[in-house]
Amino acid sequence: MSEALNPETPEAVLDDDADQAEEEKPLKQRKNGLYPGVSDELAESMKSGWADTELHGLEPIPQAAYTAARRAALSARFPGERLVIPAGNLKTRSNDTEYPFRASVEYAYLTGNLTEDGVLVLEPTSGGHKATIYLLPRSDRENGEFWLSGQGELWVGRRHSLTEAEQLHGIPASDVRELADALREATGPVRVVRGYDAGVEAALTDKVTAERDEELRVFLSEARLVKDEFEAGELQKAVDSTVRGFEDVVKVLDKAEATSERYIEGTFFLRARVEGNDVGYGSICAAGPHACTLHWVRNDGPVRSGDLLLLDAGVETHTLYTADVTRTLPINGTYSEIQKKIYDAVYEAQEAGIAAVQPGGKYRDFHDASQRVLARKLVEWGLVEGPVERVLELGLQRRWTLHGTGHMLGMDVHDCAAARVETYVDGTLEPGMCLTVEPGLYFQADDLTVPEEYRGIGVRIEDDILVTENGNRNLSAGLPRRSDEVEAWMASLKG
Repeated sequence: MSEALNPETPEAVLDDDADQAEEEKPLKQRKNGLYPGVSDELAESMKSGWADTELHGLEPIPQAAYTAARRAALSARFPGERLVIPAGNLKTRSNDTEYPFRASVEYAYLTGNLTEDGVLVLEPTSGGHKATIYLLPRSDRENGEFWLSGQGELWVGRRHSLTEAEQLHGIPASDVRELADALREATGPVRVVRGYDAGVEAALTDKVTAERDEELRVFLSEARLVKDEFEAGELQKAVDSTVRGFEDVVKVLDKAEATSERYIEGTFFLRARVEGNDVGYGSICAAGPHACTLHWVRNDGPVRSGDLLLLDAGVETHTLYTADVTRTLPINGTYSEIQKKIYDAVYEAQEAGIAAVQPGGKYRDFHDASQRVLARKLVEWGLVEGPVERVLELGLQRRWTLHGTGHMLGMDVHDCAAARVETYVDGTLEPGMCLTVEPGLYFQADDLTVPEEYRGIGVRIEDDILVTENGNRNLSAGLPRRSDEVEAWMASLKG
């Protein structure tokens, strides 16, 4: 990785004003940088000889009409108030390297823009709000920012000009470097989405309250409960890529056996990066008893023939919508008798859960339906004393079912998390909602309350379900679920 001349303090090489060049601060060098400075001749050379790369006639991004409608709904909810929604800033991974940037969900949902340091501001007007998107403009070539700053375009790539951004997003764009001063001078009620941009929050510190800001966060979370047509399409794209990622994994299970779970992780990640933005969350590639660890993301264990592989993974699209799918696969292609017994029980529970996903039904219905099946199986197997109603009332099945049976899905894998309980867990399903149905049974390797043959077996089956006007649609139906179909599918892929 090449080293920028000045990635730590780019402001040291920039003029505060083009008319005050003589007052430019001296260049602060990297402690162990190889160049002592920049000669006047080199600085002058770097100012000129560059082609005009401005893009013209850009078409709006596909979701522009949808983001406009979302901003209109936000405006209607908070009339007369200034609303500030930041994208967030780069976060340091170590020393002078950063994590890959991912815009805040609230900002991306309302703008479609995914660049760091952006801020959406809705200024109140007599008829609603005027939206402005504040962004970093193109790097300045006159003062050398583009090649001397560690975040200059020569180092990290071209960004859109403000004019280009306006064309793409359908929102007037301004220089974000001017925003802090404007916010400090703002009057009237203000709300900000917290936790993403400390500079923005500092500029508003005497103008906002935690309670009012939380109301804004909750509203934006609840607004995402029902997906629009664009969002449903993006979720299907994410799932379709995920299906192909699962197929990729099955084809290389022999290589995973020769290495580790990391081979599975890397194989799926390749599909996610080729067809999408990234994985939507850390892939769970849990072989053998690791399947009993719900969020096993170390992925450093062995992959052995005769064991099960619990693969919980999802591709995230370029617009930040993620799939979340789980299959529990026999590594050698065939379930053993006890594996099949447990797997089929989970499949039956999932079938009951999916059937309960209906418009007008309670959100909890799919969880209750799945848990009832699993409790009944545990009683039948003699692992817990019945009757089933007693087991459910006391939650005794949870020793082996562990988690809830699903969650909302969207731009976050656990989407809409800030929504009120009465609109989410205690709410009613509506067409356009998308949720996972993912029952599981997990028999820990050290669980002495179950027969030895059960120990170390973990099974989860998870699909992404879109509520429709007449029922539901399984977005991940492209992956087989029934045990015999899974075996046939794996055999066909291994060929």
